Amino acid sequence: MTRAPVVALLMATSAAAQTAPEAPAPEVTPAPGPAPAPGAAAPDEPHWLPPATTAVLQGLDKITGHVRTIEATIDQPVRFGTLDILVRTCRKRPPEEPPESAAYLQITETKPGEPAKSLFSGWMFASSPAVSALEDPVYDVWVIDCKGA
Repeated sequence: MTRAPVVALLMATSAAAQTAPEAPAPEVTPAPGPAPAPGAAAPDEPHWLPPATTAVLQGLDKITGHVRTIEATIDQPVRFGTLDILVRTCRKRPPEEPPESAAYLQITETKPGEPAKSLFSGWMFASSPAVSALEDPVYDVWVIDCKGA
């Protein structure tokens, strides 16, 4: 068997492949679906229940090892050791969503004879307490739940 026909065939297909124009890629457009209702949440955006009336927190005094569950009514300061904790809002996801509770807290330290010192102001999340935590050598405070919506 001779190689010449095989080589000629390979060269012909190679030349044809180089000179043939490429077909443009088909344009892909998403299928039309129902329009979202005005003011509706985006599909990826988590849903939240109405704001709760009480935040359930836990506090740890690192010196004594004492852990205390704190039920803090929204906009009513509560005292834990030298800390004044003010919960501005507490939100919770509905049962059909992944579990999450989040509270906006303002924590100040008030020692006798000293001015109040702000230690924390921001959101704390029950599922990820380390993401946004109170950094204090004596106390830890974290969110457990929101209740009373």
